[in-house]
Amino acid sequence: MIIIELERPFKNREEVKDIINKCNGAAGFLIILGLVFALVGIIGDALDRTLILETLTWFMLAILFVIASFMPFLNSALAKHLYGIESENKNK
Repeated sequence: MIIIELERPFKNREEVKDIINKCNGAAGFLIILGLVFALVGIIGDALDRTLILETLTWFMLAILFVIASFMPFLNSALAKHLYGIESENKNK
């Protein structure tokens, strides 16, 4: 996982773009995985069959992965915010 150190400044604009792209990619992957789990749960409920796991378990996994996607999303938002503050301070 990418951790932003608050004490050290960003090296350059490319480092910030790299952090933001990785975090957005991780968040997107987790959201899509959560949606797939929800879809499997819906299909299993509609067919009234157990698809490896019970329907409620698929929905719980979907909720877990969507909530887990908040961390990389917030990390990218923090990177954007800190880079904006740093850019403002350099212009003064």
